Amino acid sequence: MEWWQSLVLGLVEGITEYLPVSSTGHLLITQRLMGIGLADDKTAADAFAISIQGGAIAAVMGLYFKHVWQMLLGLVGKSREGLHLLLMLCTAFLPAAVMALTLEKWIKATLFGITPIITAWIIGGLAILLIVRRKRATPPESSQLSLSQLTWRMALVIGLLQCVAMWPGTSRSLMTIAAGLLVGLRPKDAVEFSFLLGVLTLGAATSKDTLEYGSLMLENFGITNLVVGFLASTISAALAVKWLVSYLQKHGMAVFGYYRILIGLAALVLCHYGILHEGSTPPVKPVEHAP
Repeated sequence: MEWWQSLVLGLVEGITEYLPVSSTGHLLITQRLMGIGLADDKTAADAFAISIQGGAIAAVMGLYFKHVWQMLLGLVGKSREGLHLLLMLCTAFLPAAVMALTLEKWIKATLFGITPIITAWIIGGLAILLIVRRKRATPPESSQLSLSQLTWRMALVIGLLQCVAMWPGTSRSLMTIAAGLLVGLRPKDAVEFSFLLGVLTLGAATSKDTLEYGSLMLENFGITNLVVGFLASTISAALAVKWLVSYLQKHGMAVFGYYRILIGLAALVLCHYGILHEGSTPPVKPVEHAP
């Protein structure tokens, strides 16, 4: 891997991780187009993609440090609101953890590939446009809920819908933001909960795969590429998150619906001309590597 390839992968990861467009789909196709992870380096490439998403996690922890600190205070009994938020995040995280442990092999064998990603991109785009079309039925923000009013049942609904995002191309951010809106959260709070839940969900996968395959990754790609990818992911994720929060408050999600449909169609064209193909490469962000 050249340094510029690690830079590109870091930028792709950081920009797309928290946007409702699927970072897994973007990373997989980017790797394919650059010829990474197609042969003996596939396991190392998977580990590299997992590790650089740690930069996106770091970005959210920095941007939402107030909530992170509040939850830490809650753990020691000094913030009731922080403890409540932490418990809600853990509740929302549980379904994905259970699904990863029980269905990981089936998911990897069935859903990871170019065709499922393209399908999820287009279906997700149409779903966003449907949500936008029905936005008039949404109650005014003054009657919607804040994070402190979130119940465990609402958190569980968000967690269950997050499981849908294990289908690559769906987008974890899309499902959790939409689920937050569905249970009645204000748009700003739905986005914040989605991002904070991502810290738990992505953090668990990142920690496991980095510890398990870190030495192989360093042997194949070196520490320089890891640092470049991590920093690119951190900076681009921070910028993308700040932009997304501001953009959603003013314009809504329609642009992401159109983008998903267009990129899905573009990928279909690339497949038609043989530039993209299913191949045998495993997913770049697997739920869990088999031992």
